[in-house]
Amino acid sequence: MFKKILIANRGEIAVRIMTTAREMGIKTVAIYSDFDRYSLFTKLADEAYRIGEPPSSQSYLLADKIIEIAKSTGAEGIHPGYGFLSERGFFAKMCEDNGIKFIGASHKSIDLLGSKTEAKTLAITNKVPVVPGTEKPLQDMGQIKTIAKEIGYPVLIKASAGGGGKGMRIVREEADIESALRTAQSEAKSSFGDDSVFIEKYIESPRHIEFQILADEHGNVIHLGERECSMQRRHQKIIEETPSVIVNEDLRNEMGECAKRIVKAAGYSNAGTVEFIVDKDNKFYFLEVNTRLQVEHPITELRTGLDLVKEQFRIACGEKLSLKQEDVTFTGHTIECRICAEDSENNFMPSTGKIRYMNRFLGNGMREDTGIEQGDEISVYYDPMISKLVSHGDDRVTAIDKMKRSLKQYKIVGIKTNIPFLLSLLECDEFIKGNYHTQFIETEFLKREKSNDSLAGSKLAAVALASALYKGSKTADLKAAVSKNGRAGNLWAKRITESFR
Repeated sequence: MFKKILIANRGEIAVRIMTTAREMGIKTVAIYSDFDRYSLFTKLADEAYRIGEPPSSQSYLLADKIIEIAKSTGAEGIHPGYGFLSERGFFAKMCEDNGIKFIGASHKSIDLLGSKTEAKTLAITNKVPVVPGTEKPLQDMGQIKTIAKEIGYPVLIKASAGGGGKGMRIVREEADIESALRTAQSEAKSSFGDDSVFIEKYIESPRHIEFQILADEHGNVIHLGERECSMQRRHQKIIEETPSVIVNEDLRNEMGECAKRIVKAAGYSNAGTVEFIVDKDNKFYFLEVNTRLQVEHPITELRTGLDLVKEQFRIACGEKLSLKQEDVTFTGHTIECRICAEDSENNFMPSTGKIRYMNRFLGNGMREDTGIEQGDEISVYYDPMISKLVSHGDDRVTAIDKMKRSLKQYKIVGIKTNIPFLLSLLECDEFIKGNYHTQFIETEFLKREKSNDSLAGSKLAAVALASALYKGSKTADLKAAVSKNGRAGNLWAKRITESFR
C-alpha cells in the first residue's frame, strides 16, 4: 500500500481523498494556489506546497510542476480527484514516465474513452446500444446534411472531445444546421482545442442514468448499480439519486453488464462511470465513459457501504477486487444535492464573497462532503459548489424528507446559495413522482416558477390596490396603481374589492 500520495486537486474532493488516506495510514501532500493558502484541505494535509497563482491555468493545471513536487516529496502516487487533470491521458503518462502511480485509469484507456467517436465505436463492437449517428468526426457540410436526413430531425451536433454541454447544439430543421455546426465547432475549438464534431439522433426528454464500475488490473470488473442524474440545469447535475425509479432489476442487470463489457474491452482499471441515456420507452443508449471518480460518488458509497477512494488505492497498488458481482448489496435510497454559491433568483448568477456564518444540522442518515469553512471566501476562480449534501433512508420518501429537513436547517450568511431552489425541486410533484428528465428544469420547472411568481406578484399588488380602492384613495393614486399592476393585477383587485362589499 502507498505510504505517501500527492492530491492534484483542491476543495471538497481533496478533503474527501485525505479522509480515506488518513484512515489507511497514508500520508498526504497538498498543492495549493495563492487563493487556497489557508483552505481546509491545506490544513488537513501532512504537507502542503504552493503551486502558483489562483487561475487554474497557472496552478492546478501545471502538470510539470505537480510532478516535480511529487518527486521532491517522495509521493508514490498521485490522485487527481475530478476535473483539472483527472481525465488527461498525457498527465497519466507523465506520472508513469516518472515512476509515480496515477491513481486512476491508464493513459491508453483515458485517451481511448475520452474520444466520444472512438468510445462509440468500441460500444458498437461490444454490442452496447448506441444512439443512431456517426462513429467518426465530420466536417463536410454536405455529408452532415445527408446523415441528418437519414437519421431524422431533431439531431444533435456534438464536440468529439467535449463535455459539460460545451460544443453541443440541437438542430430541429435543416435550415438551422449550418449555423449550429459553426457555433458548435467554434465552441469546441475554444474549450478543447479540437473542433471535430459528430452527429447523432436527438433523444427527446431523456433520462440520464450512469453506472459506477470498479475494475482491477487483473481483468475483474463489477458494477455498483445505477445513479439517476437527470435533474440538470444547463447540462450540469444538481440532484442525483440511487436507485432510479425507472430502473427495475432486469434493466439494471442489462445496463450493468453493458457497462462492464465496454470498460473491459478498453482495458480499463480503477473506478469509472459509464453513462447512458434512456428514452421514454426505457430503451437505453451508451453516452460516454467518465474515466475518474464522479462528483456524485457518495450516494453509491452510502447505498453499498463501500469506500470508493479506498478501492481506488487498492486497485492502484495492484490488488484484486475484494468483491464479485454477486457480493454487491444495496440498502435503501440515497439522494445528493449540490449546494452552490449562486443566486437562483437572479438567473443563477455566481455569488462571491466571504462566508460570515455557516452552520448545519446533519443528524441521522445525513452526510456532507465539503471543503468550505466559516470565514472562507468564495471566488470567481473555481467551481461554485460549496457542499455535497447526501441523505440515506430506508426508502425514497424517507430520503427526501431527511434531505428537505437538513436543507431547511442549513444556514450560510454572506453569500447567496441555491438552497431555496433545491427545496423547490424536491417539493415539486414531478420529482416526488420520479417523473422528470434532463430538460425538465429548463423546459418546465423554471417556466412554471416564473409564471407562478408573476401571478403571486399580481395578487400581492392587487391586495394593495384593493385596499386603496376600499379606503377611497385619490383618483390619481388609483390610476397610477392600475398602470403599475397591469391587467392581471386589476382582475385580482376587482375580485378582492367585491369581497369587501
